Amino acid sequence: MALYLTWVFVFGILGNAVSFMVSLAPLPTFYQIYKKKTSEGFQSIPYVVSLFSAMLWIYYALLKKDAMFLITINTFNVFIQFFYIITYFYYGPKKEKIVTVKLMFLFNVFGFGVIFLSTFFLSNPSIRLLVLGYICMAFALAVFAAPLAIVRKVIKTKSVEYMPFTLSVFLTLGAVMWFLYGLFLKDMNIAVPNILGFIFGVLQMILYAVYRNHPKKTVEESDLKLQLSDHSVIFDAAKLGSNVCSDVSNNNGRDDALNKV
Repeated sequence: MALYLTWVFVFGILGNAVSFMVSLAPLPTFYQIYKKKTSEGFQSIPYVVSLFSAMLWIYYALLKKDAMFLITINTFNVFIQFFYIITYFYYGPKKEKIVTVKLMFLFNVFGFGVIFLSTFFLSNPSIRLLVLGYICMAFALAVFAAPLAIVRKVIKTKSVEYMPFTLSVFLTLGAVMWFLYGLFLKDMNIAVPNILGFIFGVLQMILYAVYRNHPKKTVEESDLKLQLSDHSVIFDAAKLGSNVCSDVSNNNGRDDALNKV
């Protein structure tokens, strides 16, 4: 029993550490927004969805009662995602502010509200936890499948310009840590989605090894919005925040391309 609790603690700590770094990865993006005094060219949906994911996992962890490390990292994620969203909203054009408000209402008010009301009042606590666990697992699986957009872009362009290797490594490590945490906690709702996360993380690193020395293609301005759109659906769930910080590479690539024009 003591050994079991030790491994749960170890992998919980490691999972929190990796997810903490991934959650902070978008900071350069928001420093760039601060310097330019505009969020034009960026999208708010990754941060809104990351906030929604963190709220779901906190709710699940509170009902489960023995998943402290899910609470710690996702509580931090709630605060950091709020910071990102507020910053984006402050510097965003009016049209984007309206879109952000609509997304917040859709995911964080209506979506979370429906899930909360439809599960909280279930009379059987075991059924309540089971239903919520399936919802969290389904959402996490959808989030982990999002990198397919980057994989498609890399194969199409034969360039890893929009797929940072460091990010792929940390997301893969995070998937391993959270899988082992869920495994030792005997919670498949945590463990199963991270199997997919690990597979896609390894796939991204393999693609990086294959295409890292391939000549970069000049990106036309007409394609830049599409690339930003592709990355806007890539968000990390455990934190996974995932993937939000890929916006940094997108916009760096966008600036380089525009400078060449």
